[in-house]
Amino acid sequence: MFNVAQQWNRCLDVIKANLPAEQYKVWFAPIVAVDFDQENDRVTLKVPSKFFVEQIEGRYITILSAALKKVFGENVKLTYKYNVVGADDESAVEQAEDNSSVKLKQELKIRQPRVSNPFDHDGHLEDIDPQLNPKYTFQNYCTSMSNKLAVSIGHAIAEQPEVKTYNPMFVFGTTGVGKTHLLQAIGIKLKEEYPRMRVLYVSSRVFESQYTTAVVQKKVNDFIRFYESIDVLLLDDIQFLAGKQKTQNTFFHIFNYLHQHQRQLVMSSDCRPSDLDGMEPRLLSRFKWGMTVELEKPDYELRRQFLDMRAAQDGLKIDGEVLDFIAANVTESVRELEGVMVALLAHATMLGQDITISLARSVIGNTVKVSQRQVTFESITETVADYYNLPTELIYGKSRKREISDARQLIMYLAKKEAQMSSTSIGAKLDRTHATVLHACIQIEQRMSIEKDFSREVQAITASLTL
Repeated sequence: MFNVAQQWNRCLDVIKANLPAEQYKVWFAPIVAVDFDQENDRVTLKVPSKFFVEQIEGRYITILSAALKKVFGENVKLTYKYNVVGADDESAVEQAEDNSSVKLKQELKIRQPRVSNPFDHDGHLEDIDPQLNPKYTFQNYCTSMSNKLAVSIGHAIAEQPEVKTYNPMFVFGTTGVGKTHLLQAIGIKLKEEYPRMRVLYVSSRVFESQYTTAVVQKKVNDFIRFYESIDVLLLDDIQFLAGKQKTQNTFFHIFNYLHQHQRQLVMSSDCRPSDLDGMEPRLLSRFKWGMTVELEKPDYELRRQFLDMRAAQDGLKIDGEVLDFIAANVTESVRELEGVMVALLAHATMLGQDITISLARSVIGNTVKVSQRQVTFESITETVADYYNLPTELIYGKSRKREISDARQLIMYLAKKEAQMSSTSIGAKLDRTHATVLHACIQIEQRMSIEKDFSREVQAITASLTL
């Protein structure tokens, strides 16, 4: 007889192994699996409140979906059940299907049935050092709307390397947004799942140095043969190959060979391919063959999540108000947040100081300018309406006209990203459900990834919010 509670405990074991203990205790320990409809592959989880649904969907859906698929199967669907009045079981309301997990459905869209592993070698190739840093795992990679698409694609590549939908994957973003971490996380996951796979992480500077050495030693053919033996090549900071024509020519042939032989390439850069100066046009055209995705500056949710994780890892007891202050004022990159946390750790452990807002302000003042920005739902609505020349009253109404609906979705996205509002609060402003808000955010993300003009519009609107 199928025991849903027992199977859910298996899911919890997976989640517990991949989350900090405090996060697991707060967000997953209270969840109970109450039903599994085997005919429809639907699992129902009972959570304490609607707020829990919002947090799980917004912060932990990737790890939850991975655990559910591992235990319940690839086609699993997820529905939540929660009490709407106190702890009275009679008031428990099961979510309707159209309000079931929006993000889990999105996760499943990029999954395909597994086929046999094409990377099993006959043992004639020696293993290589993949040059991976063990701390750069997916478990240590904080996720929010600012990087969700890139992380989801990274997971898809790592979990199903035989599917070449995203080959090559080209990740771009400014310094400190997590490009190196993402590339390495893909590599680590692949080596965990397929130990015999030849995975290599290399920076473009190292690649250039190796090529120069090969030329001097007259071993260019050996250099090329080595790279043609790689199953998954993770090439970081490819912008540093700009202007290096001979190195680019060699990489062009390596790229062609790997791509034609169904090997995966993942590359990163500080800008999109169309903005790379000094790069061969034939290379640029190949960079665009697969999936180009941006890692945006970390939003408030990601910054706050990262601070929680680092505090737990460092064993620091930091008041939530202090973490809120840091997250609100250190906005450019995760690397800046890392520096602030290192400094706070030094003050706490070496100088024996309590970590207060005053101390945080002093530390931040040494590295970044404290932000005074105030972005509200009302200011976002006004800015978007002005940009598209729409009356604000139509935004709050029930109109389903395309231009109104699109503007409303963008307001939901910006309210969550820039004003750090909860989905429930945003929905209340517009008389919509939190699931509608989550769906809107996903739609905007997808449009930005494939519609360049729309992406530029969003960037312009976002910039004007700070003026």
